[in-house]
Amino acid sequence: MNPYASHLGNRNAVDVIAATPARLQQIAGSLGAERVSQSPAPGKWSPREIICHLADCEIVFAYRIRQSLAEDRHVIQPFDQDQFAKPYGFYDTASALEVFRAVRNWNLLLIRGLTPQQLAKGTHHPERGDMTVQTIVDTMGGHDLNHLKQLDAIAARNATA
Repeated sequence: MNPYASHLGNRNAVDVIAATPARLQQIAGSLGAERVSQSPAPGKWSPREIICHLADCEIVFAYRIRQSLAEDRHVIQPFDQDQFAKPYGFYDTASALEVFRAVRNWNLLLIRGLTPQQLAKGTHHPERGDMTVQTIVDTMGGHDLNHLKQLDAIAARNATA
């Protein structure tokens, strides 16, 4: 099960994930240093925090893909994004973007080299059930689009404010 499938629709996940680093850089640049750290509403992540979340998730996706390829029927370890977010106040946007870009590029090199058999390899997520490496890749794309939509909405509100 891919909770982000609706965001991906019929788009190619690899195309989406390849385009995301540049899009994040563009959005962060359009917001500027001050606005990128402003929360859009109480209890909501700022654009910087969303970018930090994406960097953390990219590290998680890197591990999930590699473990799924390396082990038979790997069981994915879920994580609590709110617990991961606790140190986001220590991170600046530029560093988060750099981590995201570097790990994403590393992941893309691997993903683009996978065979259909590797992409079809099974894995298991305790909360989402059985899936494949391709499901993880598709989740990456849908997850990107979900957060890009949030960031675009924040940027649009800031542009008219």
